[in-house]
Amino acid sequence: MALPPDDYVAPPRLEWFRKYVWAISAVLAVVTITLMRPRLRHVPEPPPILSALPAEWSLVDHRGEPFTAESLHGKVWVAGFVFTSCPSTCPEVTRAMGELRDRFDRMEVDVEMVAFTVDPAHDTPAVLAEYAASVGDNPKWRFVTGEHEAVRQLVRFGFQLGIGAREPSSAGAGMYDIAHSTKLALVDGDGNVRGYYGIEPDQGLDEIFHRAQHVIREANARGGAGS
Repeated sequence: MALPPDDYVAPPRLEWFRKYVWAISAVLAVVTITLMRPRLRHVPEPPPILSALPAEWSLVDHRGEPFTAESLHGKVWVAGFVFTSCPSTCPEVTRAMGELRDRFDRMEVDVEMVAFTVDPAHDTPAVLAEYAASVGDNPKWRFVTGEHEAVRQLVRFGFQLGIGAREPSSAGAGMYDIAHSTKLALVDGDGNVRGYYGIEPDQGLDEIFHRAQHVIREANARGGAGS
């Protein structure tokens, strides 16, 4: 095949194409990405409803104020289960709740924290007030007690978690333990349990932090955290 002579000049149309082909390609790429972005963006679904708390229950918080189902209506909240003389897992649960509370505050995420004692006979409002002060009293972190049977019914049949009786502990003379869950429960503004999460900083706490925001977005889309 013969090569064109040295003084050959390409047709103007070919020169135009060579000059603008990259610009056209760039514009097409931007348009394609813009059109595809909504399909590529993945917004996680909010967690499903696992169970519903009773419509009515009545306890008291560490300030001595009544604390009922109505106190939390319309609010997304996280529940934990502890007792102040616990020799085993409760300090870790409290630590995890404190870390989560601090994180919600820093990121301005509107979530309440509620720690239910599983030893209401010992953990009076006054005892819980001292405990709350020792871990950094926060207006959005309530420590709750009440009649033993009312607490047991709420934990066992509302949250559907186990709660045991006092058992002697090997931690020392006079010490006792109470079997209970170390999971944190995420509850929506209608009193529905939306998930149970571990207290590991890089797993459970990360997950509940993000899941709580999914529930808030869901509520906002419906016009509020509760109906």
